[in-house]
Amino acid sequence: MDEIARVYAEALFESARKAGKLDVIKEQLDQFTDAVDGDRELQLFFFSPYFSSAEKKEGLRKAVDGADPELLNFLELLCEKHRVPAIFRIRAKFDQLWAKENRRLEVTVTSAVELDPELVQRIGSEIESQTGQTVDLQSNVDPDVLGGLVLRVGNKVLDASVRNRLEKLRKSVVSV
Repeated sequence: MDEIARVYAEALFESARKAGKLDVIKEQLDQFTDAVDGDRELQLFFFSPYFSSAEKKEGLRKAVDGADPELLNFLELLCEKHRVPAIFRIRAKFDQLWAKENRRLEVTVTSAVELDPELVQRIGSEIESQTGQTVDLQSNVDPDVLGGLVLRVGNKVLDASVRNRLEKLRKSVVSV
């Protein structure tokens, strides 16, 4: 399913880029997937094998109003090929391509207690200066961290938490 999602996402991305509509398509794709994700009846309709492609395409035209023709054609193709269940993975792959194109990097700082916003901003600024990319910064609190920080930069994780250190210590004691 991941390979299917990648192929469809790349096709939509290239089509949107050539048309100069990357941001519009991304926003509308996000809106559509959020709507499907939040509505059980839409999921049953679009994901069910009991409805024909023609019925799904007709339902799509009624449900999606004012969408860009590029996106509407893409969604109709998904209906025709019975690939609508892959829409969430397609969105995730499309978002990755969009972030790479726009030099954006997702960063999450997780700590045991609420961090000073100024400190979080300094962390984001440092990552921006080292990577040359714009950082989308998010700060989370997780008491299980115990102390220290867990930093997720894109798909890389730097775990400098007390919990991680204790776990490494436990493993070394067990192996002895």
